[in-house]
Amino acid sequence: MVQSINTKALMTLASVVRRPYLAAPHVHVATISDVNYTALRDRCGIRAVIFDKDNTLTAPYETVVHPRAEAGLKDVLAVFGRSNVAILSNSAGTKDDPDYEDAKRIEKEMGINVIRHDEKKPGGLEEVMNHFSNVDDPSQLCMVGDRLLTDIVFGNLYGMLTVHCDPLCSGEENKNDNKIASVIRTGENSILYGNWFGGRAIQRRTMSHAVWPGEEDCPLILSLADDAAACSSNDRDDAVDNDTGTGMA
Repeated sequence: MVQSINTKALMTLASVVRRPYLAAPHVHVATISDVNYTALRDRCGIRAVIFDKDNTLTAPYETVVHPRAEAGLKDVLAVFGRSNVAILSNSAGTKDDPDYEDAKRIEKEMGINVIRHDEKKPGGLEEVMNHFSNVDDPSQLCMVGDRLLTDIVFGNLYGMLTVHCDPLCSGEENKNDNKIASVIRTGENSILYGNWFGGRAIQRRTMSHAVWPGEEDCPLILSLADDAAACSSNDRDDAVDNDTGTGMA
């Protein structure tokens, strides 16, 4: 599918230049399989999760879930239910998708709803809110994707909890990726995550979320959540040992 120019992203670019922290995600992970979806639901007030598709769930323009995303997709569907998980793509489900043929194919082959929307990310909020019947406010949504200027800016503009993941594919596996998008994504990531003062300054101004208190108090990255749980368990074990007199002096 040939993608048309994303005029909404171009129009929003001026806002990002003035407020670069709009492109700073709340959480950055390697893949969607590194997210603690149970904590998203139980501790962050999240009722539904929106995913970008290409390089987030699948290789570009494919409909087979990438092996590195399989565990995460299985987990989020188990936690939120299929009706509360959807794809918001800047290709499938847009005006670039005649008769929504790609959207229908993705839904059939992947079993995930694709939100139809006329305006590309970072637009499309109205269609997203209409899609989820149990969502009353954008802060109850989590946006997950590999693009800072579309996925993350979209989520941050409206107060969603935003999760940025690294692109799933590289090299030959990424041969079908949109070339312009690939170049822009590399530039985005270099600016935000590069070893320079500007990127660090932007990250320090990451927007707060209405419910989530932050990674230190409520870990959403699985490895950090596991470490926190292990520390808590060790603390409890130490307390029991001390109470029973078996703790080491």
